[in-house]
Amino acid sequence: MKALQANIMRSGPAASVSYTLIGAIILLGGIGYALDKWLDTAPWCLFGGLILGLIVGFYELARALWRP
Repeated sequence: MKALQANIMRSGPAASVSYTLIGAIILLGGIGYALDKWLDTAPWCLFGGLILGLIVGFYELARALWRP
């Protein structure tokens, strides 16, 4: 049981980063989609939101990987 608990404790940051990556893409993509509907600019704000979500998500991933 102690080994399982130790593995779960070590995987906490990785799980957090994966949720941050997915959440950033969904949240910023959703904001871009809403802006497209409001401004009638077809896919451009959606693409921008998705790209920004990827950048933010991968930044958080890199920060977690290279944390001392």
